[in-house]
Amino acid sequence: MQTLVLVAKKDKPEAAELAARIREHYPSLEVLGDRLLAHTLGWQRVDDRELAARAELVVVLGGDGTLIHAARLLDGRPTPIMGVNLGSLGFMTEIPVEELFTSLDEVLAGRFKTDSRMKLCSRLVREGKVLVQDEVLNDVVINKGALARIADHEVSIEGVPIATYKADGVILATPTGSTAYSLSAGGPIVHPSVDCTVLSPICSHALTHRPIIVPADRTIRVTLATETADTFLTLDGQTGHSLQCGDSIEVVRSPNRVNLVRNPRVGYFSILRQKLHWGER
Repeated sequence: MQTLVLVAKKDKPEAAELAARIREHYPSLEVLGDRLLAHTLGWQRVDDRELAARAELVVVLGGDGTLIHAARLLDGRPTPIMGVNLGSLGFMTEIPVEELFTSLDEVLAGRFKTDSRMKLCSRLVREGKVLVQDEVLNDVVINKGALARIADHEVSIEGVPIATYKADGVILATPTGSTAYSLSAGGPIVHPSVDCTVLSPICSHALTHRPIIVPADRTIRVTLATETADTFLTLDGQTGHSLQCGDSIEVVRSPNRVNLVRNPRVGYFSILRQKLHWGER
């Protein structure tokens, strides 16, 4: 590996300082920063597409939101991502700051393993036209805005009608995203090695409507069947799109995956216990 791309949490001076230390520590390597980091440190600014093409390793200095941003930056490329936790939770950013340089030395020497995480491909369809097509690592969320009114969400899988959720919204999550918003909505925790889509209604007005797990290769379609104001489609918490009655959101497993560098000293369930206090009485 000769080219490192650093993606830092914005408005976090500690992240910028750490990025400068990394560049100084590895003078023989090409160390590039994302646009905001490069601007902050006075480095050469490289556009996102070129960064993604040149990166042989992406080092995230931040939290899970920063890691999701880095995955979007790569735009489907299988470049490994090493997450250094500078956030408040750090569920996916497994490397503690104090282990940064020892872990990075191991990765640069080729002594590392990755977790391959599935992504979802999402399409917003209006009157037969695809308005938005994007990929997510965590979740696709359909949710209402300021007005406290439930809406009808017609759900089908592979064209077969499943249910109409009278609810505040619907979450379609990957296994990685199963411990995010979906978990708060009552969804299950899914091990990231299991490829599936978690379908969770948000505050459904029916006791029989519960989250379900769908094989990842099945196309799920959610159609907004109620004329409601301020309903939005949110992708990975990064981008938002206003929805209209009749809009459909189609979700299926993406052919692209995200490769996260593992911390060999921690496992998935130990992270659950440490970060979410899972299994405690």
